[in-house]
Amino acid sequence: MKIFLDTASVSEIKTANDIIPLDGVTTNPTLIMKEGKDYVKTLKEITKIVNGPISAEPVSLDAEGMVKEGKEFAKLHKNIVIKVPMTPEGMKACKVLSKDGIKVNTTLVFSANQALLAAKAGTYFVSPFLGRLDDIGEKGMDLVKEIKEIYDNYGFKTKILAASIRSTTHVKEAALIGADIATIPFKVYESMFNHALTDKGIKQFLDDWDTLQKELKNK
Repeated sequence: MKIFLDTASVSEIKTANDIIPLDGVTTNPTLIMKEGKDYVKTLKEITKIVNGPISAEPVSLDAEGMVKEGKEFAKLHKNIVIKVPMTPEGMKACKVLSKDGIKVNTTLVFSANQALLAAKAGTYFVSPFLGRLDDIGEKGMDLVKEIKEIYDNYGFKTKILAASIRSTTHVKEAALIGADIATIPFKVYESMFNHALTDKGIKQFLDDWDTLQKELKNK
């Protein structure tokens, strides 16, 4: 499973990419706003760090506007993918952009029917939002299972990009189901490295080393 970072923080992207090269990045206007930076400049910076798909999201809600903005974003770098919402207008835009060879990430997907329509519209990525479904008492991971089964049934090439990831458990379960990608916040990425027994093992190693050094000095 590929790991994308869901952020607009260039420093987070650099930090993560220095540990294990990231497979991609997802951004949106909200994440950019939190950073207080220019959207286009930030996207250009990210393309210099990560060699993989980088999702950029237009602000238009009509198909014509999405296509226009999407084409402008796509000119920035070959790795730019255009996010469109799961709406009739979004699917119109998806169809046009896809035919022009521009990869599309259909976002805000909350049902298997929506994922089916997105695949038929030619989307490259489909983004089921797990955490937001969990928030309303549904099981977001069940949606990933349903999408996986439908896509396997009919041979759709659309990649399943698990989004709205809230925990390392989400990442693990998405991988077990067979999601193609998980896009995760930086804090969750950091947490994936952690385990109490790892910390305990390192501490034991250092304690043993200190004890050995003391014994050697006393000889």
